[in-house]
Amino acid sequence: MTDLLYSEEEEALRAAVRDLLTDHCPPAGVLARTESDAPHDRALWKSLAEDMGLAGLLVPEEQGGQGASHREAAVVLEELGRAVAPVPYLTSAVVATEALLACGDAELLERLASGRTIGVLAVGLHTGPATGVRTVRVENGTLHGELTGIADAAVADVLLVPADDGGLYAVAAADVTILPQTALDLTRPPAGVRLAGAPGRRVGDTEPAVRRALRAAAGLLASEQLGVADWALTETVRYLKERKQFNRPVGGFQALKHRLARLWLEVVHLRAAARAAADALSSGRDTDVTVAVAQAYAAPVAVRATEEALQLHGGIGMTWEHPVHLYLKRAKADSIAYGTAGAHREALAGLADLQAP
Repeated sequence: MTDLLYSEEEEALRAAVRDLLTDHCPPAGVLARTESDAPHDRALWKSLAEDMGLAGLLVPEEQGGQGASHREAAVVLEELGRAVAPVPYLTSAVVATEALLACGDAELLERLASGRTIGVLAVGLHTGPATGVRTVRVENGTLHGELTGIADAAVADVLLVPADDGGLYAVAAADVTILPQTALDLTRPPAGVRLAGAPGRRVGDTEPAVRRALRAAAGLLASEQLGVADWALTETVRYLKERKQFNRPVGGFQALKHRLARLWLEVVHLRAAARAAADALSSGRDTDVTVAVAQAYAAPVAVRATEEALQLHGGIGMTWEHPVHLYLKRAKADSIAYGTAGAHREALAGLADLQAP
């Protein structure tokens, strides 16, 4: 039987990441960044990716990585979700890395594993494992076209671009034009990418690389959503214990107890689903089904948890100064990232051969 409990090593990794985020990624700092022209925290990324070596968790040791598994990466994403950390960990250390692992490009993979190079797969954030991928044209050895909704493109050093000849090309960010887009989640802003004769180096075939990358993205996104939901629940319980009305803690009222109990149960179920997805990605057993189950469940729970947090914080929850809106926006944005819950339910029905009536 699969053991979904956290190992001692995973708990030690969680403690180290949480300590770093507590010291260097307070909610006030994240909010201040969202109001600036530079929402990404490059100093925090350096600490996580280079100093702690977390950018290479999924990369084998012989290729310059840590040789860990998706279970460890999931723990990191839980903590990053709990802090809504504005770093490109999911996009570079998971999605782009998985694409390169499928391609076998050792040189670029080693650069990403070091954390000194940020890679981004130039596929829209809304694209799921079963969704068609938009490509650019290859003309005379250069790339032409425009892609939209590319998360963290603004901080990428290299873009992995799908082309119409079936190839995946590595393109230097300096050779493309980044087009800012209006974002709901200001901690993971998407952007457009325009290629007008950009030189690229073919690193592999698009179809297997993108399929592997998006499956891992969907599976591990559930862990980030778990972190978001767990923060919302924990902070709401803490606030309702302290906030008093009629000379008693608000959390003592029966109606609110019922709402919190239901939310706690949903978060516990989400933890099981997210852990199962991370373990399936690590072991390769029932991966497609387990990832679809996790994503079909994760998005609604994360959104509901953050909505409840905002409402149960009352007036203070509606203010810009309180961080709960950052979590609600992340949960909403995540709910359409790498496939909606509905798309994953549809995929799950096909995988389980459940026909609609």
